[in-house]
Amino acid sequence: MNKQTLINKVALVSGSSQGIGKETAKLFADRGASVILLARNKTKLEGVLSELPLVNEHQKHGVLVADFSNPLELQEVLDGFMNQATRGIHILVNNTGGPAGGLIKDAKPEEFINTFQQHLICNHILAQALIPAMIKEGFGRIINVISTSVKQPLNGLGVSNTVRGAVANWSKTLANELGEYNITVNNVLPGATNTSRLSDIANAKASKAEKSVDEIYKMMAMQVPMQRIAEPEEVAKAIAFLASNEADYINGVNLPVDGGRTKSL
Repeated sequence: MNKQTLINKVALVSGSSQGIGKETAKLFADRGASVILLARNKTKLEGVLSELPLVNEHQKHGVLVADFSNPLELQEVLDGFMNQATRGIHILVNNTGGPAGGLIKDAKPEEFINTFQQHLICNHILAQALIPAMIKEGFGRIINVISTSVKQPLNGLGVSNTVRGAVANWSKTLANELGEYNITVNNVLPGATNTSRLSDIANAKASKAEKSVDEIYKMMAMQVPMQRIAEPEEVAKAIAFLASNEADYINGVNLPVDGGRTKSL
């Protein structure tokens, strides 16, 4: 199979300064796509930009800087980019770090509001901006990186569980509306993945349980049938598949990438 499965495609990957977003951007570039990196840390983004491969003469990578805690800022940055863009974007990867953990009974209303804005509202702003060009070209991929909590709520992540479920329902509705235009909308649901987000969760659990971080990681791994935690590039491979022509008829699904940890079907 031709390695450059995304040649002549333009992809925008949010949260691409580290973790799953970064590995997705690198894989997209390796498969021939032009990649627009989006996150709030310009220095980190420029570091990732320097790592993106150029495997054909059509590629041109770039950077957009915006903070998802401020949807108006994202809208302004995106409007400026779209006004100058000479090509539409074919692939959108919505990927944002999760909120702090905690029991839902202790969550403050503003925690829900802030997380809802960072995830659903910003996803919606990006999708609305890019969908017209996808419709015009008769091709589009919107892939949302959410969480296995969509299928099975996770203990101690009350706000995240709530908002992730909202994003999944938004995504399914969008898939129903856009399918006729050859635009697919799917969700990738990572389980425990070796990212800074998981490190924060592990440290919090270790402090609360008076255990070492290594012990917490081992406990997490034991909950997975494969007995290990995923690497970000393993999740990126699932995203790249859904972005490719091989996934033409896959639409509106929630795909766990969790080594079998999720107990529901």
